[in-house]
Amino acid sequence: MTKWKGSQYPFFVKGDLNAFFALFLDNLVNLVILSGILIGVFNFPENIIFSKMIPGTALGVLIGNLFYSFMAVILANKTKRNDITAMPLGLDTPSTIGIAVAILGPSFTVFNQTMPAQEAGILSWHVGMAVMILMGILKIIVSFLGEKIQKAVPEAALLGSLAGIGIVFLSANHIYQVMEIPLVGMISLIIIILTLFAKHRLPKGIPGAAAAVLTGSFIYYILAAFNLFNLKLPILSITQASLPRPYIDGFSALFSYAGAYWPLAIPFGLLTIVGGINVTESAKVAGDNYNVRNILLTEAFATLIAGIFGGVSQTTPYIGHSAYKKMGAKAGYTFFTGLLIGLGGFLGLIGLMVKLIPESAVAPILIYIGLEITALAYQMSPARHNMAVSAAIIPSILYFGYIKLKSLYEPLQFTINNLLSKPAEITPAVKDALAQIIPFTVAREYPYLQALSQGFIITAMIWGSLTSFLIDNKIKSAVIVLLIAAAFSFFGFIHSATSSGELYLPWHLTAKENIPYKFSISYLGGALFLLFISKYIYQEKKK
Repeated sequence: MTKWKGSQYPFFVKGDLNAFFALFLDNLVNLVILSGILIGVFNFPENIIFSKMIPGTALGVLIGNLFYSFMAVILANKTKRNDITAMPLGLDTPSTIGIAVAILGPSFTVFNQTMPAQEAGILSWHVGMAVMILMGILKIIVSFLGEKIQKAVPEAALLGSLAGIGIVFLSANHIYQVMEIPLVGMISLIIIILTLFAKHRLPKGIPGAAAAVLTGSFIYYILAAFNLFNLKLPILSITQASLPRPYIDGFSALFSYAGAYWPLAIPFGLLTIVGGINVTESAKVAGDNYNVRNILLTEAFATLIAGIFGGVSQTTPYIGHSAYKKMGAKAGYTFFTGLLIGLGGFLGLIGLMVKLIPESAVAPILIYIGLEITALAYQMSPARHNMAVSAAIIPSILYFGYIKLKSLYEPLQFTINNLLSKPAEITPAVKDALAQIIPFTVAREYPYLQALSQGFIITAMIWGSLTSFLIDNKIKSAVIVLLIAAAFSFFGFIHSATSSGELYLPWHLTAKENIPYKFSISYLGGALFLLFISKYIYQEKKK
């Protein structure tokens, strides 16, 4: 146990090792996702990713986690408690994917049509920096509203929105990685269940998360060494070291190339603000009462600084504080995660570290965190609000289904449309058959699934709040929630009619289905109906 100088607070304990593995690897996975999408899908120049983007992005993780570590020490000294757990911080997964798919990749494709790949990559990187800077500024402004939002929204809505992310994106999604290499994943998962779920101690007090990763990795390398199950030993390489430095180009791109992407930056920034409020509420429920404004401002400045220094993925307080607390973590895990991610990004070691650890050995830790978050949402919300927690989980399920369907549907649609545009190359019978495929598959349902999934965290809070208020017979509050939903859905904050989830003026849309009007009118109609029937409800309540 290591104590912070001049304090009785145990800064680093054995539980920090478990938590460190979980948080560190979660951040690494996001860096892998970013580089994998850009290189594998868009053929983006690797040298720009590893020498420009990742060092700046890693700097944001370093700054945010160091500040959160110090905030834990301050809170421990202030409250005279030694059980304070630092708030975890990392790269936001939805916006990491979104920025890569909707901003960096497409802008690179456009620029590459008129200039060499290297020049196109540099300009696209400037656009990504500009979007990050914009999101950082936006988050700093909105951070001052965090405490008011936290007080106004029911716990079931705040915790339920996190439960949806936990059960779907952490637990369910990572079962795939476990079962891709079952011998590796299952043994690692059993170790996690024994140590973190069932609280059994391993020999010599070895931390469960570390044991799971090391054991799974060992099995993987044994299988790969004998070429079993088509597993291959990783090809290791270290990219050139590159210290982050401020780039003025990001500011100039703010008012030139990046202008078209501002509508995308706003929802991405707001989602992490809302997520940060929810995570702070989760920490409060677990016993660590952090100031929500300080938490939000820290990650907002971390995002802004990362953007100025070349980063292209925003930071956010991670869900799972309660899980890290149950692991016995203090502040050391965030301190060393920030330090190692930062140094790894600066020294070109990120790619090497990612390749050394198989995903199947890491996935069980993320499954545990997701299940713990979900359990906390039900345990800490009033029992009568269990239905509200479940309602808040549904948008995450819809979003997960949407992104999986999108990966199948859109390439199919593109291929068929491309074939139909070349009538000379196909027979009339084949052309007629191809024309029937899309309408009879998912085309009718797809626009609505797409719209329901956009802004899913805010939607989760709206649905959870609405259900909680109706359960508690707070009709006026429920009406206000419905009116907010009507306004948000009209301009695309939620239920955006576009595949990129951007904001818009609905009368500028060219879509045949008037989705903004349909959703907005439905929420508005619900509000009017509640006002109409509220008098009867109050009379029945008095009886």
